[in-house]
Amino acid sequence: MTDPTPTRPVRLGLRANAAQFALLVAVNALVGGMVGQQQTVLPLLAEQEFGLTGYTFIFTYVAAFGITKAVANWFAGTLSDRWGRKPVLLLGWLFAVPVPIMLILAPSWGWVIAANVLLGINQGLTWSTTVVMKIDLVGPSQRGLAMGLNEAAGYGAVAVTSLSAGYLAEQYGLRPAPFLLGIAYTALALLLSGAFVRETRGHAHHEAARHTPRSDGLHDHLHADLTDREIVAQTSLREPALSSACQAGLVNNLNFGLSWGLFPLLFATTDLTVGRIGLLFALYPGVWGAGQLITGALSDRVGRKHLVTTGMATQSVALVLIALGDGFAGWAVGTVLLGAGTAMVYPTLLAVVGDVAHPAWRGRAVGVYRVWRDLGYAVGAVLGGLVADALGLQAAVWAAAAVSAVSAVAVAVRMYETHQPAPRPGHG
Repeated sequence: MTDPTPTRPVRLGLRANAAQFALLVAVNALVGGMVGQQQTVLPLLAEQEFGLTGYTFIFTYVAAFGITKAVANWFAGTLSDRWGRKPVLLLGWLFAVPVPIMLILAPSWGWVIAANVLLGINQGLTWSTTVVMKIDLVGPSQRGLAMGLNEAAGYGAVAVTSLSAGYLAEQYGLRPAPFLLGIAYTALALLLSGAFVRETRGHAHHEAARHTPRSDGLHDHLHADLTDREIVAQTSLREPALSSACQAGLVNNLNFGLSWGLFPLLFATTDLTVGRIGLLFALYPGVWGAGQLITGALSDRVGRKHLVTTGMATQSVALVLIALGDGFAGWAVGTVLLGAGTAMVYPTLLAVVGDVAHPAWRGRAVGVYRVWRDLGYAVGAVLGGLVADALGLQAAVWAAAAVSAVSAVAVAVRMYETHQPAPRPGHG
């Protein structure tokens, strides 16, 4: 498939592409909302309607989501480099159509798992593609800001929808009211993506034609014509910054996957209402989403490495506070701090991949990174479930805190600073 003939000159930059960028921000908010519709509700549905009590078994839906999303990320990157970005975005939204309907009608837990397989495909194809499209549009100088806006929209919508779904569940029951949000989101997203979003692969080709290597020679081996296998190897293992980003991303989503399945159950051990549990759960992605409006742009100023290291360490401290908490106030402090630490990491790691990957294979590099990152959902769900079954809910949170601390040290040791500020006039 070839890119359509452009009707206007291709220009890079946020201001030059403001309308399309804003549209993609809105689409990614709808992507995040598809996750938020179920996060507060499904763990409670598992216990109250399906009688599930084993934590590992309850967390299977998170693992199913994470594994399929991880695989879909790879296909999103590969297909968007080959077919173009917009067809992949539309394909991803088609997979979302049955999800809320299956959750409303589910007669057994197997239906919930199947719905989350489809949701994982939807999230991998759509979120990865909106990331790549925004990086395409803004060019090299504002990647951190672009990723901050993208992730803030997505996870802000997770928070708002989690809170809304918790309220709807408390007022009208666990089904069907919370999942009607997903039906509305899918319809709106298909309309916006099909009628108004434009292809951005031409912007990547434009940047590739003007690509200049780093002055320090760090990326000289990362030329434009790497094979798919070489891209996987460099991103996953060989290239220090890319592979460090992969492990930090995996641990970050390990924490999110664990919180998704475990936090509602932990918070429900006290006399909190469903609405209060929904509020606690919304604080984490809410602070995470809003914080990225600051941290993404900050990484364009101060660099990427120290934000990632500090963010992973902050998440470790936050998880310790949550493990020690026994009521709304303590858990609220912990979830807010967890959101702040995640905000430092999330857009910054995507900017790292954009810094290092050549524009010719950027989509595939983003896909590989997001494979590793989103496997964290499954790892967190399985690890959290096994530890919670064996040692209790608090012990699972302690385990995640320890893993986050190790990740922070690994980034500090291995990652180099990837962001190179644009040269000032007269300075080369």
